[in-house]
Amino acid sequence: MDLTQPTPENVMYMIEQIKEKLRMVNVDAMKAENFSTSQYEDLHYMYEMVMKRDTITPNEMQAIVAELGSLRK
Repeated sequence: MDLTQPTPENVMYMIEQIKEKLRMVNVDAMKAENFSTSQYEDLHYMYEMVMKRDTITPNEMQAIVAELGSLRK
């Protein structure tokens, strides 16, 4: 998958992968359709950061979710 292109499909893929990695309970809060390609670079950065981590502390998870929340439409 080529994540260098800001497409709605890539946004959906990255959001789904982040939700899975964070084992989010409230997945309705992170629906892919709530994100647009206009902030694709920020979303891609968050995706890369989350995927690189083996473990994520609760504080880090809170910060990631807060940042993702600010990227929503």
